[in-house]
Amino acid sequence: MNDIKDNRSAEFQTAQEAIAWIVGRMEKLGIKPGLQRMQLLMEKLGHPERRLKFIHVAGTNGKGSTCAYLSSVLQACGYDVGTFTSPYLEKYTNRMQVNGVDIEDEVLLRLVNQMKPIVDEIAETELGAPSMFEISTALAILFFGKVAYPDYVVWETGLGGRLDSTNIVNPVVTVITNVGHDHMDILGDTLELVAAEKAGIIKAGVPVITAVSLDQGWHVIEQTAKAKKATLYSLGQQFNYANTTSKLDQQTFDFSGPFRSIEGVPITLNGEHQLTNAAVAVMTLEVLRQYYACIVDDEDLFKGLKETRWPGRLEMISQEPRILLDGAHNPEGAETLAAALQSVYSYRKLHLMMGMLSTKNHTGYLRHILPLVDTLILTEPDFHKKGDASKLAELASELLREMNRTVEIVVERDWKRALEVLTSRTEQDDLAVVSGTLYLISDVRSWITYQTDSEKGW
Repeated sequence: MNDIKDNRSAEFQTAQEAIAWIVGRMEKLGIKPGLQRMQLLMEKLGHPERRLKFIHVAGTNGKGSTCAYLSSVLQACGYDVGTFTSPYLEKYTNRMQVNGVDIEDEVLLRLVNQMKPIVDEIAETELGAPSMFEISTALAILFFGKVAYPDYVVWETGLGGRLDSTNIVNPVVTVITNVGHDHMDILGDTLELVAAEKAGIIKAGVPVITAVSLDQGWHVIEQTAKAKKATLYSLGQQFNYANTTSKLDQQTFDFSGPFRSIEGVPITLNGEHQLTNAAVAVMTLEVLRQYYACIVDDEDLFKGLKETRWPGRLEMISQEPRILLDGAHNPEGAETLAAALQSVYSYRKLHLMMGMLSTKNHTGYLRHILPLVDTLILTEPDFHKKGDASKLAELASELLREMNRTVEIVVERDWKRALEVLTSRTEQDDLAVVSGTLYLISDVRSWITYQTDSEKGW
């Protein structure tokens, strides 16, 4: 680590101080798309990203689950796997892990203290101060490239792709799960524009795996791959899957791809969409086997897929009463959640508690969910961009009138009190669902699991 300038002045004394410095930049600086600050950071840190094999994953929905499948299988195969994901559910350190274990506080503290003088130096240039996400991305690269040395890094984009700070790397394989209506205030107001931002992570000659469909702007992905001479593997064309069994916590599918077919592939995550995510992960692993001599035996593949867990996505967090958590926060996510609620779970009444950020497409979300619910409890996440619960209630009432449906709507801005209302309403044969932004899901999950507040955030 001696190749990094070690400046003892103005050092942080604890990991908590260092994390507060990073996270505090979110409200001050927000999101700053662009790669110039990242390029300069990498240069000044000695390009640790060049030492690593990245699997770069973008997409509107499903990228977290796909990352979880990839990490779990590669670990089952005996590889050391780094993961970088966002937003985190409980602690800041969740976002950078090796083999499922968070970066240690003392390592984080040491690396941040080595980075801080460089960050301060860049802040004085015309490029301006690096953002929270840029510093977090650089910290992860530094951790993986100079401390942990994993065999692979599963690398999830934060926002979009083209101008996302994670796009500083040159991966061994690129994954784009899908394209949907999210972050359109930043990425563009059509699916084609959003697809172009996602396609921005495609690199020259690097194979691409995608489940993007024709109506999601697939042609944009195809054109970019062609221009970059990157081989494209599309679901429904070069690879496919067929669902063979589907029960609660147990699904299997047959996979067919260009290199071979695999029968009876098992997963334990619920919902039809998880078959798609798992098929994308299997195709990605097949490419790694074919081109990079990655050793993936079927026994390890099956073990890794079966053992995959993804908190906060169709996660049954409590049995008495039954409370299901799901971080659906855009129309496509709501459609997926609604499909799972109709096909996977049984209940007499459905009580839904939701909280949103102000920037999301709430109308599209509610159109999918409202036909199913008996009680709608609207609350607000503990986050500076929270959506107004009263405005959500007005929108829900309007949509319900259109649908000719009567649903009881409860507005409770304090999410802990809203959770109490939810649990008190949920009888033995009912199902309670907490959905919306992951900022709310993380709080509820921490509260139910540990009776503590989370450190959630980007």
